[in-house]
Amino acid sequence: MEKCTVVLCALFFYLLSSFKPSAACEYAGSNIGFVKSQTEKAIAVDNINLARYYAYKALNAIVKSRQQLSECGCEHAVISIEEGFDNLKRATRTTTLRATKILLNRALENTLEGLEAVLTYEAHDSPYPSDVLVMNTKRAKKKRIILKDTDIKVLRNKIDMALVNYQKSLDNVMNSVDCEEAKAFAQKIHDHCEQQLLRPNLTEGKKYYNLRTKQISAAALERLGGCEDQLLSSR
Repeated sequence: MEKCTVVLCALFFYLLSSFKPSAACEYAGSNIGFVKSQTEKAIAVDNINLARYYAYKALNAIVKSRQQLSECGCEHAVISIEEGFDNLKRATRTTTLRATKILLNRALENTLEGLEAVLTYEAHDSPYPSDVLVMNTKRAKKKRIILKDTDIKVLRNKIDMALVNYQKSLDNVMNSVDCEEAKAFAQKIHDHCEQQLLRPNLTEGKKYYNLRTKQISAAALERLGGCEDQLLSSR
């Protein structure tokens, strides 16, 4: 799977190396989803040091997501996430687990508000027509390079076709190994893609590739459900 990822990334690297994201809100939503999961992990543990560890991971994810949020243009989401950032930061400085969890719960509420805002945010005003994207704005001042939505669709279709094999491989794993092993495999790919989407300056191709792979893996995890339940039903 790692080899496949490297090949796909190399294939798309030369295509669209510096697109202005056409789905910034979608990617921002994915990153905020990671903030949410780390905050929930921090709330769930009963060790203050471990809670701080997950809180720091959430803080780091917010820092890496600020550019995506800015490009998305959803002001309400930015405000909510920054409030969550402040509560997370305060949570890492408290001296009791109870105080930490109070602040973590506030941060989670902020994060959920930000996530909802991003997912429901409609297209904002753009200095360019809705059917075009401008590549590398600084260079475009000298030479305007315009890419139509159809070019993005072609790229995404190629990625979707390439990921058919991953979908088949994942289905094969789910049908041929025990539930726990299949779940660990899908979770590993899901988490890897989630981390990749936090990286700044990803190409449009790499972002869409990781987003779709994450979505496919998440759907597999949902189908697998609780392995304990499956074990009981098989008896």
